[in-house]
Amino acid sequence: MASNDEKKKPLQPRLADSSNLENLGMDELLDLYTRPTLAEGEIVKGRVVKVTPSDIVVDIGYKSEGLLPASEVTGYDGQVRVKRGDEIEVYIERFEDASGYVSLSREKAARMRVWDDIEAAYKADQAISGRVIDRVKGGLQVDVGGIKAFLPGSLIDTKPVKNLDALRGHELKFKIVSFDKKRANVVLSRRAIVEVEQAEAKHATFGRLKEGELTHGVVKNITEYGVFVDLGGVDGLLHITDISWGRVTHPSEYFNVADEIEVMVLKFDADSERVSLGYKQKSPDPWSDVSDRYPLGSRVRGKVVSLTDYGAFIELEDGVEGLIHVSEMSWTKKIRHPAKVLNIGDEVEAVVSDVNVPNRRISLSLKALEQNPWDTISQRYPVGTIIEGKVRNLTDFGAFVEVEEGIDGLIHISDMSWHRRLKHPSEVLKKGDTVKARVINVDGDNQRLSLSIREFLPNEWDNFAKLHNVGDEVIGTVSKITDFGLFIRLADGVEGLAHVSEVQRDARQKLDKLFHPGDAVRARIIKIDPGERKIGLTTRDVEPLTDEERTQHAAAPVDEHHEQHEQHEPAPDAETEPESEPDPQQS
Repeated sequence: MASNDEKKKPLQPRLADSSNLENLGMDELLDLYTRPTLAEGEIVKGRVVKVTPSDIVVDIGYKSEGLLPASEVTGYDGQVRVKRGDEIEVYIERFEDASGYVSLSREKAARMRVWDDIEAAYKADQAISGRVIDRVKGGLQVDVGGIKAFLPGSLIDTKPVKNLDALRGHELKFKIVSFDKKRANVVLSRRAIVEVEQAEAKHATFGRLKEGELTHGVVKNITEYGVFVDLGGVDGLLHITDISWGRVTHPSEYFNVADEIEVMVLKFDADSERVSLGYKQKSPDPWSDVSDRYPLGSRVRGKVVSLTDYGAFIELEDGVEGLIHVSEMSWTKKIRHPAKVLNIGDEVEAVVSDVNVPNRRISLSLKALEQNPWDTISQRYPVGTIIEGKVRNLTDFGAFVEVEEGIDGLIHISDMSWHRRLKHPSEVLKKGDTVKARVINVDGDNQRLSLSIREFLPNEWDNFAKLHNVGDEVIGTVSKITDFGLFIRLADGVEGLAHVSEVQRDARQKLDKLFHPGDAVRARIIKIDPGERKIGLTTRDVEPLTDEERTQHAAAPVDEHHEQHEQHEPAPDAETEPESEPDPQQS
């Protein structure tokens, strides 16, 4: 038998002894000499002639039979995979061993065949099968017909694979990236196969898609703005606005990843590979006949689904919502935020006040369920009615008094005294006071109710007139200086006029050079007219004030801007006297 160091040399066909050749026929002799020459390192076909627990005896057409280890044809279950009579391929390792058999190997034969297959597949750019057997650094190890190949992580799929262990044991198709038979190195790509499959699937999918028709897909991913659906190699986007005719807070309310759903193709572009899908379009648009189902003035019921600063959205049905604006929540109360009246989830009744189908808007009203209290305000509070109420608020121009819940009346600053000049309502009233007032004007259209408390207050002018007579001397302060005389304040709300002709002075001197607002002066009453509420004064033949009296009665200059009010004209009195020179005879 040849040693392992000897070069491989051909094995001759099995020959018969010379004593036996004469016993062979012509066909047998021809067959014997036409058999191929065998050599170590070749792959030959043989027939199983015997199966033992440790070896398989194979007839390879040589003078000696071959011996194959049974372990090479035993499966994971311990069962021998061949039987007598089976034809198998084997690799000739060496000539007859000590036992006289030719040493064979089926594994080496298989590996050599696999390398041939790998080379052929690489040259033809064809796929080859393999089974993922383990996870290794940087990727996966794949068994390709007994040869361990490497599948890099970047070539597993077109997208990153999070769980590589999940592929273990899977039989897959691969493309060969590179191979080195001497180093037993093979690099595979699964991504190349996937890319081809995806391209074929995309072509097939775009070929069957039609706008306006239904198709099926699997939910691949869910985002805040929509759902990506796998239609078969093509991902379509189902936007959140196309999920339902109603309000959708998040797509996950309707779908889960891996759900199989039916959608409508709204539009697609095969060149850009974009597909827009719709789900709500499978059912009729509820707004198509909304004006018939929700006519103006009809009462409807719904659920509060959203609150904003400006109102509350009410779901009337799936896909149809109405808005109750804050201004439509109460006739009399000023609602600062809808949450003061309504809560999300509340069932409410409202009246349809407007329907705008093109803009998909329905306006609702809560206050329309009740009569507007201002419509009957003139019947409940006619002019002249005396009311009692609490001061709710003070402004620069007056005080608001609550007449009834939600109805306020205004007491203008000019209706808070008879003749007294008020700079601010707080001089007479304060917030929380209970006051008696008379209704002096009612304007239901503009929701205004005017009140006055003047008649319930002392009349300063009448009191002064009762206590003073013509000829009495009085001390007052200059409140206003004009070309025709001095207005002198005698008491709160009471003024008198000293005509320029009744002022003791040099005729060449002007009044504003002799007097200033706030100066204290002594004067004598020369006229009292209760009807016109006018008092005439003179400083002639009147003793001037002493320094002590002047200091005691001196006052700050009068601020005239307070006479201007926002809603009411001031009542006519001496303060509104025209600045034209009056007839001296009237004084």
